[in-house]
Amino acid sequence: MLSARFRLTITAMAALGVLTCVSPNAAVGAEKNFEVWLEGVRVEALKRGIKKEIVAEALAGITPVRRVIERDRNQPEFKLTMARYQKHVITPRNIAVGRKKAKIYSKLLSGVAARYGVQPRFILAIWGIETRYGAIKANVPLIPSLATLAFDARRSTYFRKQLFAALEMLNRGHIDIKSLFGSWAGAMGQPQFMPSSYLAFAQDFDGDGRRDIWKNEGDVFASIANYLAKHGWRSDMTWGRAVKVAPGLIAGLGQPDRRAAPGCRATTYPQKLLSQWQELGVRKIDGSNLPTRVIKAALIRPDGDQGDAYLVYRNYAAIMAYNCAHLYAVTVGTLADRIKG
Repeated sequence: MLSARFRLTITAMAALGVLTCVSPNAAVGAEKNFEVWLEGVRVEALKRGIKKEIVAEALAGITPVRRVIERDRNQPEFKLTMARYQKHVITPRNIAVGRKKAKIYSKLLSGVAARYGVQPRFILAIWGIETRYGAIKANVPLIPSLATLAFDARRSTYFRKQLFAALEMLNRGHIDIKSLFGSWAGAMGQPQFMPSSYLAFAQDFDGDGRRDIWKNEGDVFASIANYLAKHGWRSDMTWGRAVKVAPGLIAGLGQPDRRAAPGCRATTYPQKLLSQWQELGVRKIDGSNLPTRVIKAALIRPDGDQGDAYLVYRNYAAIMAYNCAHLYAVTVGTLADRIKG
């Protein structure tokens, strides 16, 4: 969704070993294998109903992009601590720009919030993290990147799905091949949607017949909000909060084995009512008591046993569905809080 795009979870596989080998003969062999594989993609695309002229134009002259594989193995959410990650994202400038955008687009954001039930500050935070409020323009040709990652064995099933989704976007006329750019990992537009997410969640907020997540702020905001809403967002809740944890509590909780969101590999400690966490000695970061609402929360420690602790609510799972990385989700929540002030 990232996302960023910050939108992907992080083994070299057999196909990757071929792609990244420095031997010229191996490189030639890899390209031959890729072309055989790509022909299979063409055949399947036609069977899926993609127009033959779309298939011919979109898949012509593609070769594996080595830099895409290198980037896939070095994603920031899996290399940085929370403090270092947030230092680059929750800057005074990003907070100030977020607050400025909140004023500029106040009416538009209010309309989106009313329709989808997502508070504007969270829409702004995701927008700000993904593309610095639309300032960062992706310039990587999308189809070659997706084809490279679909050919690579590490997550070939996922990216093959994204490749066909991108072809379907072209097939339906959502965008033309000359305009189809994204991040190295295939995320598109100001919200950095993957192609399958675009097909499922992108919105035409102004009713002009296009779901324009590249240039239309109303469609951008509505698409982000719709994604969160469809993943269980509640407008009467926040995302979570940093907390103080009583000494010895973590050791008694066992392993964090609960999935943070469906299909997400990141985990949390089991959910408990806020009153139960209170009894276990968990407090707000200032030492005061937890809220008395009858809701469940999960405990996370993104940096491990020595790092900060957070209690996270249902909305946190929706952010994790957008991008399955604790560093990302906590940063979205924290930036949203700072934008709100």
